[in-house]
Amino acid sequence: MPRLVTTFRVGAFAASSILLAGSACAATSGTLALTSDYLFRGLSQTNQEPALQGGIEYAHDSGVYAGLWGSNVSWLSDYSSASLPISNSVELDGYVGWRGNVSETVKLDGGVYTYYYPGDYPGGFVRPYTTEVYFGASFGPASIKYSHAVTNLFGFADSDGSGYLEANLNYEFSAGWVLNGHAGRQRVKRTSAASYTDWKLGVTRNFDGGWSLAAAYADTDAERAVYTNAFGNFLGRATGTLTLTKAF
Repeated sequence: MPRLVTTFRVGAFAASSILLAGSACAATSGTLALTSDYLFRGLSQTNQEPALQGGIEYAHDSGVYAGLWGSNVSWLSDYSSASLPISNSVELDGYVGWRGNVSETVKLDGGVYTYYYPGDYPGGFVRPYTTEVYFGASFGPASIKYSHAVTNLFGFADSDGSGYLEANLNYEFSAGWVLNGHAGRQRVKRTSAASYTDWKLGVTRNFDGGWSLAAAYADTDAERAVYTNAFGNFLGRATGTLTLTKAF
């Protein structure tokens, strides 16, 4: 069996889509999204099939925030076999952190993010549950972020200490139109064959009423031998995605 790894989500992050830009008072926000393929750090979590996703976040005026996020997934069950029965179809995430302004153009963000995959797993299987601490900084439309695993990383044995470094660009080049760029490097400790680089280029069109439509093209240099599931599908292949989101 290949060791497994899932991987912001642009998003960081999928969760990044539900973070507040900052508020003068406490507020609750959320999103509901439908995507043609759930990509996390460049890897498909749904075997190139659609996903329904949603999240909610509470942000305090002190900068402290906390949230929950969820999506259907299949990457674990897609590795299942008679000798390795795995039953999982949902990802549930929780996070808490702080964000604030250092200046008019520089913002900091840091916290703890945990990924949970409820289901049934065979004895001896390394559970995919993962917790990371993260720290990021944004400079106008550009941002950088580092996520450090304090547990095993998405099913890889003895992989605590793994890290993901990413750079993102979200530049509004015309009213309602945003250029999205992303590049990241996933390092899997003690499993160098599982480490890889991913990138994405896309555009988002924002509409009135909290609606947005994003189109993107993503690719990775991940090893096929590590990231090919039981159906023979390579989860890190180049792919285009469409995502419809409603923010509330």
